[in-house]
Formats: sequence, structure tokens, C-alpha cells
Amino acid sequence: MQGLVKYARGMDCAELREIPEPKVLPGHVIIEVAACGICGTDLHILADEYPCRPPVVLGHEFSGTISEVGPGVTRFHPGDRVVSIPFFRTCERCRFCLTGHWNLCPERVTAGGGVHGGFTRFLLMPERTLFRIPDHVDLRVAALTEPLACNVRAVLEETRIQPGDFVLVLGPGPIGILAMQLARASGAQTFVCGTSQDAGRLDLARRLGAEGVLDIQKGDPLAFLRDATRGEGVAIVLECSGAASAVSIGIQALRRRGQFTQIGLFGKPLTIDLDPAIYKEIRIRGSFSSSWTSWEKALELMDQRRVELEPLISAILPLQRWKEGFERCRKKDGMKILLSPLAPED
Repeated sequence: MQGLVKYARGMDCAELREIPEPKVLPGHVIIEVAACGICGTDLHILADEYPCRPPVVLGHEFSGTISEVGPGVTRFHPGDRVVSIPFFRTCERCRFCLTGHWNLCPERVTAGGGVHGGFTRFLLMPERTLFRIPDHVDLRVAALTEPLACNVRAVLEETRIQPGDFVLVLGPGPIGILAMQLARASGAQTFVCGTSQDAGRLDLARRLGAEGVLDIQKGDPLAFLRDATRGEGVAIVLECSGAASAVSIGIQALRRRGQFTQIGLFGKPLTIDLDPAIYKEIRIRGSFSSSWTSWEKALELMDQRRVELEPLISAILPLQRWKEGFERCRKKDGMKILLSPLAPED
């Protein structure tokens, strides 16, 4: 079978390669991948800005159908439609594993970076990482469960949003649009900022319910937000772009004792003036990846139809067109691009 392999450290050291099909292990299953989303982290790995263990098949936002179960697997069967936390292996003994925060385990090995991930036909995952997909959710759309779970952790578990709060989302990419939907589900009024390159994405944010959107290259975001919040400033900033300029805007836009949650990755060091954060006693919080509880809640929200995922999917491409998909993501051409080993080659 073919897989998109990051074969060495360095810029763009990736290609489609023939790789052997995985063999099932005790306590594990083989998943036939239906679709796998291209994530900003994949772009960082390709640019050698995020650690990985080459040679490794990329992709951690996957959904599929179980094709085989190993000895000792009791909760799942061939034919089950599943998604999976990408944490293939953790130590199971540190304070973070024991409290359900597998994402912070210092020995964590992740599918798509440490072991083979979802940009291929079949992959091996432990039973303990699996969740069933709600019956009414399209199998390929379910590939967005992973980014939704990351947002659930950031927005619902790590950020104190109260009904009626003004929430600013910086960066209208897939993560930002999902964050906006979760903030609205919490009763907040949401504003989404982006650049002129994000025009289509800002329009989608508006169509999915954002109370206000702004192109920061065509208007003053601070003046816009002062007017929208009656001069007080926003209570919450969800920074999803990974841009230093957005961090500065977010800190300035926050009211005193507001909360700033950093979700987007920067991929490089940056210089930020934090004095305004000190003067206003802002709470700054990082949120990385997901937790077991955030996956459970994400699937509940999907089952209850409280979030819309399908409008975020711009294209489903065959693996052979992976370069096109990655380039579209780099250029912000559309929203979420999925690769599928089952999609027909054009």
C-alpha cells in the first residue's frame, strides 16, 4: 500500500512510498482509513518546525472502519466506524497519564509523528484510543473529530466562558471556526478577525453565526471591538492563527482580568510585549492537543448536532494529490482539505 512518508528531517522531505500493511497486535485493531485531514501541524512537520521520528507516515486527523481486531479486543468489532485519539503510546504511570491528560505525557508517541499515521490505507491503533462515530455522521466528515476535540479542550475545558461573554477568535481557519462554534454553544457573543486572504473564511464564520467579523487589513480591530463591547473589551480571546501580530491584538483587545487562550502553534520563536497583560491582570493559558474527556464531549456535540463540520470541508482528494492539498492549505485556499486512500484518482 502507499503512504505519505516523511522520510528524513529537513524541509519537504516527504513523498508517497510503498509501505507494508500493518499486522494486528494484541489489544490493537487495524483501521481502514476513510479520510484524514491535513492539519497545520502537518505543515509544520513538513517544514521541519515540529518534531517527528522519520521515516513515518504523516496524518493524525483520521476516521475509518475497523478491518481486523487483535487478541484481547472486546469493545470493537470488524465493520465498526471509528475515530481515534492519535496517542499511540503513553507511559501510563506519570501524573498526567493517571489523570487523563495523555497529551502531556513526556513519553507520548503519536500517530502521524512517532508512528505511522492516517495518510495511507490501513493503520494500527490501540483499542483504548478508539471511539465510535455517531450513526448519522458521515464517515469522512468524522475525520474532523480530532480538531474538534482539540477545540473542546481549549474552549470548554481550559477557558472559562460564561453566557453573554464577548469572545474574540483570531484566525478564521478550521480551528478558529470550530472554536467560534463552541464559544457560541456556550452562550457567548463571538467576533472573528482575519486578513484579506481570509475573506472566504470570514464569510463562512458569519454564515455559521459569528456576531461580527473583521478584516484587520481593512479596519481597526481595536476600535471595532471597543464599539461592539461598549468600550469594555472582550472577556475571552481564543488565538488560533499562530501569528505574533494576532497575539498583540488579542492582549490589547482584552478587558481587565480577561483570559487569553493560545491554541495556534507558531512554529518559531517570537517577541511579544507582555507588559499590557501584566497591567490588566490577564490570565494566559496554553492548550495543546486533546484529552480523553474532550473526545467524549466532541462526539456528544456531534451526536446532538450542536456543531457543523461538513461546511468546513473544501475538498476530499486522493492520496496521489497530496502536494496539491498541502499547497492549498499553505495558501489558505478553502478550509479543511482531506486526503482519502479511497477517493478515485482524477
